[in-house]
Amino acid sequence: MKRFATVMSAATLVALVLSGCGNTDTPSGDKEDTRTYIDPAGEEIQIPEKPDTIVTDFYAGELLAVGANVVGSGSWSFSNPFIQEELQEIKNLGDPINTEEVLDLAPDLIVVMDGEQAEKLSQIAPTVVIPYNTAKSVEEALDLFGELANTEEEAETFLAQYKEEATAAKERVEEVIDEDDTFGIYELTNKGEFWVFNDNGGRGGQVLYNAFDLHAPDRIEEEVIKTGEMKQLSPEVVPDYAADYMFITDYNPDGDSTTLEELEGSTIWQGLDAVKNERVFINDFDTFYPYDPISIRNQLGLFADMIVERAKTNE
Repeated sequence: MKRFATVMSAATLVALVLSGCGNTDTPSGDKEDTRTYIDPAGEEIQIPEKPDTIVTDFYAGELLAVGANVVGSGSWSFSNPFIQEELQEIKNLGDPINTEEVLDLAPDLIVVMDGEQAEKLSQIAPTVVIPYNTAKSVEEALDLFGELANTEEEAETFLAQYKEEATAAKERVEEVIDEDDTFGIYELTNKGEFWVFNDNGGRGGQVLYNAFDLHAPDRIEEEVIKTGEMKQLSPEVVPDYAADYMFITDYNPDGDSTTLEELEGSTIWQGLDAVKNERVFINDFDTFYPYDPISIRNQLGLFADMIVERAKTNE
């Protein structure tokens, strides 16, 4: 796709973007400055050889992990505690991202999870759609975004550091758990819904199941991890999916939900072995929801600390 001529006024371009009109076959820069990128759908897209300024709706953490220059991101990124310093230099584009504000940033590459705006955004700059769950591990995420940003060397450096930190954290955990202990990732919502999560849906699954190579209960392994789906549980079946160690994110965005207190007061909950053995951990949503490589690297130590400190308390 070509860039629009610089003589075109911003107002005219906004009108084209918002109407969905315009020439979608325009390249971004001279041919020698672009390369062909094959997106996850198998489509060929001409993108800058090495993008200078990138806008995204959801992938700020992934792009920052590989050293890309992100100038604008959707609102979700701004609740991520692990990239707050970088976010000071990044514009909050809202949710969905505001097309006019994207235009003002003049990116030379746009990377989105939500493909609904892709056609309009492609009038501003080459737009690559990376659907949810395309990358299923830290390694895959670094490969994918390192290739996209043409920063493979930075991605390799990050991966080496991550592996070193993951090994050290895993060794700490192995010293205080039994080989046959099971671990589960769950979420309680402000609506009273109780979910069990897999190894790639955030909430810490990448740390516990991938980095630490810990085991889920058989039913979670078969029905959730192997299927790649999250599963909502009715209260009466929670014991069938309970683990020796249970990590629960509390989704309470307004701070006024009482669902956690109600759960903890139920007879079903009080009958769980993890509760009796004091191996239940209630975790902050914003801290444990993210699953970009930067967040996962920071969560390594958080999970190791939780498990080790609880083991000491329970001695």
